[in-house]
Amino acid sequence: MSERTDPMTVERPGTDRAADTGSLLADCVHCGFCLPTCPTYRLWGEEMDSPRGRIELMRQVHDGQPLDATVVPHFDRCLGCMACVTACPSGVKYDVLIETTRAQVEDHAAGLRPLSERALRSLIFALFPHHRRLAALRGPLRLVQRSGLPARLQNVAPARRLPATVIAMTTLLPQLGPVERVPEFTPAAGPRRARVGMLLGCVQRAFFSDVNAATARVLAAEGCDVVAPAGQQCCGALSLHAGREAEALQRAKALVETFERANVDVVVVNSAGCGSAMKDYGRLLAGDPQWSQRAERFSAKCRDVAEWLGELGPVAPRRPLPLTVAYHDACHLAHAQGVRVQPREVLSRIPGLELVPLAEADMCCGSAGIYNLVEPEAAAALGQRKAANVVAARADALVAANPGCLLQISAHLGGGDGVPTFHPVELLDASLRGEDPARLLRARRRLQGLPR
Repeated sequence: MSERTDPMTVERPGTDRAADTGSLLADCVHCGFCLPTCPTYRLWGEEMDSPRGRIELMRQVHDGQPLDATVVPHFDRCLGCMACVTACPSGVKYDVLIETTRAQVEDHAAGLRPLSERALRSLIFALFPHHRRLAALRGPLRLVQRSGLPARLQNVAPARRLPATVIAMTTLLPQLGPVERVPEFTPAAGPRRARVGMLLGCVQRAFFSDVNAATARVLAAEGCDVVAPAGQQCCGALSLHAGREAEALQRAKALVETFERANVDVVVVNSAGCGSAMKDYGRLLAGDPQWSQRAERFSAKCRDVAEWLGELGPVAPRRPLPLTVAYHDACHLAHAQGVRVQPREVLSRIPGLELVPLAEADMCCGSAGIYNLVEPEAAAALGQRKAANVVAARADALVAANPGCLLQISAHLGGGDGVPTFHPVELLDASLRGEDPARLLRARRRLQGLPR
């Protein structure tokens, strides 16, 4: 690790990061309210894998202990779900602390990880933030799926001895249907109520294009001109949450410029992880005099799609969609953005649709950005726990507002459980279009390879 006065700071123009970090660490009074909300503490019961324990490790590093192989794994094992932020009575900004810590790990201690993990992380960031590279993989991946190889790998004993990451990659791959492209401009249906920008995303654009298409249709039906700039790139959320701060800030600036040119009233996001990062640009770039005000203005315009629909109010007629659905709170929507009520309100306004309770609805499913690839065993345990709760809810479908959650939960709902998954906006779109619910479920089961 290179020499520096304080290994728990990240230098940004115009900021005193050492003072900020010390102050934030001092906010934790070790009360323990975070413990029952932390997924990794509930899995293992290990103090150093709880928010309180990790903050203590951060304090020790801040005070001079080396950022070494005894502490880095505990930071890596954090999902970054932010449930502890919701639970904390002292207002500890654990989200800022873990982000700062991970940036320091990447800058000064990433070499402590095994070579295989370093290679995997390099591969992930060479691929997932690049929607064109993901799109180029669709053809080969569809051929692999049609061959039945992923299912055979899961059911053949020798394949079960493959590295956990390889198994995770094969199980998480979604069934790939046809691509639905969103035009750069979709006019409002009826009188225009707003001009909105729409983030297309990376994984969302490549693997959930149907969610993007549904989002554009819903917004247009509710009186919005929808602008989806074709040249938009990754928002930087995956990089930010993994500690690759310089990369994240570069992507943030590029996205701000893209939507400044689009001249929109708001920027609508249908991916919880992306939305949480974009709403944070103002803080991330606060110390940069050339970007602070631009980033703040941009962040103030960002809305989750359910949040925006709640602000806008419904005008398009809903048609009955008699289904029972269980709603999973994506961590970066509920805990990071505080958006909990609005998605449920959007669903409750669909005639005939009934929300049924989901146990541990706001507990992380194990997706957590790249977590289910770099920590596959812990992610699988959380995914199985989530799937068991979904099955117990006895709903027609599971609804979640983040692509990573949809991938993770769908993977663990495979086999005989037969519970299809949707983004909330897809069900609203189905209601606006008057789709037959039985046909909708059959089509989704067929797409996701579930029993019919």
